[in-house]
Amino acid sequence: MAWGIAVVGGLLIGLLLGALGGGGAILAVPVLVYLLGQTPQEATASSLVIVGVTAAISTVHHARSGTVRWVVGIGFATAGMPASLLGAALNERTDAVVVLVSFALVMLASAGAMLWRTRPRSASSPDAAERGPIASSPDAGERGPIASSPDATERASTTSSPGAVSRGRRGAFPNAGLIGKVLGVGLVIGFLTGFLGVGGGFIIVPALVAVLDMPMSRAVGTSLFIMALNAGVSLLPRMSGDHLDWALIVPFTAAAVLGSLVGTSVADRLPATILTRAFAALLIAIGIGVIALEVIN
Repeated sequence: MAWGIAVVGGLLIGLLLGALGGGGAILAVPVLVYLLGQTPQEATASSLVIVGVTAAISTVHHARSGTVRWVVGIGFATAGMPASLLGAALNERTDAVVVLVSFALVMLASAGAMLWRTRPRSASSPDAAERGPIASSPDAGERGPIASSPDATERASTTSSPGAVSRGRRGAFPNAGLIGKVLGVGLVIGFLTGFLGVGGGFIIVPALVAVLDMPMSRAVGTSLFIMALNAGVSLLPRMSGDHLDWALIVPFTAAAVLGSLVGTSVADRLPATILTRAFAALLIAIGIGVIALEVIN
């Protein structure tokens, strides 16, 4: 029975990842806790495996398209590594209710970010073509509410900012003045990954676009690389414990990967904005439900 729920849950989350370009992995913890009976600590550890594997596979796909900026990704991930370890250690020492309520709040923040990114934009807005509607990014998907053509987003970004191409090609930080922002965002992402088992894509992608003026296609590819690295680092302290139930994790992850492949075809047939807003509404409903359950109990 549990194995079947893991497969179904993985397929659904994978479909969301493939169709929305991210965010689906944030549902892994509620599914693992409320449907599969794992503790929050077990669920966050399992989620790291699911997020890390899915993000790594998607990174390979983007790398073949040349949309991963390796230097930027390593910089963000390096900044977040200490925070990832801190978050993982704090997770072990935090009451289960606090972990779940914190997770619900992150779900609500993720939904808010999605709705904000899909708000109506003026046609004359210089960044409308480049940034477009975007999901919170996967924790680990590769498609969804981004421009359907990497070249199109690249051209849009080039038009809106003369320096964007040179920065994107170098794959390095634009100037020393932004290093503080990069470090700050990296620390926040690392902590969220370690403490809650989320990829943090809903923070990473907007940060890469806004702070580094990166084209959307490269922001998504680089975000997946950062998520894979952060998930791997956050998982290390948990490998020696008893939080990983591989009998559930393996089919869950395999189903999620399979679902993401199907989800990419769904994204080609349905409007990205509608998909994103519908998923944001789902996150809001689940987030409020989790808070209500934990407070009542």
